[in-house]
Amino acid sequence: MNSSVDQVEQQQPEQAQVRSGVNIVDSVTPPSRPTPHAIPGMTHGWLSRLRSYLILNTLIWFYTLAMGVIALPGGMLDRTGRRLHWFSRTWSWLIMKTILSPVKVTGLDRIDLSKPYVYALNHASALDIPVLYVNLPFQFRIVFKKELLAYPIVGWQLRRSGQVCIDQQKPANSIAAIRSAVKSLKAGMPLVIFPEGGRTPDGDIKPFLPGAFFLAIKAQVDIVPVALVGTYELLPMNTYHIKCRPLEMRVGEPISTAGRTMRDLESVSAKVMQEMEKLYYA
Repeated sequence: MNSSVDQVEQQQPEQAQVRSGVNIVDSVTPPSRPTPHAIPGMTHGWLSRLRSYLILNTLIWFYTLAMGVIALPGGMLDRTGRRLHWFSRTWSWLIMKTILSPVKVTGLDRIDLSKPYVYALNHASALDIPVLYVNLPFQFRIVFKKELLAYPIVGWQLRRSGQVCIDQQKPANSIAAIRSAVKSLKAGMPLVIFPEGGRTPDGDIKPFLPGAFFLAIKAQVDIVPVALVGTYELLPMNTYHIKCRPLEMRVGEPISTAGRTMRDLESVSAKVMQEMEKLYYA
């Protein structure tokens, strides 16, 4: 938060001291919010790094290549993306078994799994996707940013499996995809979104993108906040060191969009973020 020295001095005059004609203001650093969830006593030294670099990462790349090649023939004929969803879930299952990070799921019994909700999740790790595919027991589609199409195999899989591509730099280019997503929601296909727009660099939930819940309001479907806990510690950005640990997926109560319009985007977003933070920082 940017503030001037004059404002700080007005709010905290007792902290200001004058030395050699220069005002020096004692700054007070606000306490940072707790990040999930370092496990006391758990360390990840060089043996963990070797295991990750030489074994875990190698196997994950092998699964990605092998499943991508195997999925090619089926994907050519799969107009609905349902077969490719099975391949994605199998790929995810292999990864989750390999990284030895069991997931505790809570709150899934609160929702009607037959309804086409928009599931809003925090995004902390590249391994969020495997966690989702293994632990959400139904077909769904993911809203993803256009940049992911540049990745070999992954980009092809995203394009062929019916996921929703959004161009954040040129939203007008995404109109057809948005219309298709609204149509799919109304037809009963759940949707997964990451309203932060990308992975968090420090483990905290970041502000949501403007218009993140446009699809939910347009289709008049409820939003389910979901918190993935521990994936930031498992594999944060800018590293390949996978730190095997228990994880949690906490599912919240559905938030209604009935009767809401585009004018309510900001209030709906604030409500979802509030509920997600409750789950995440609990």
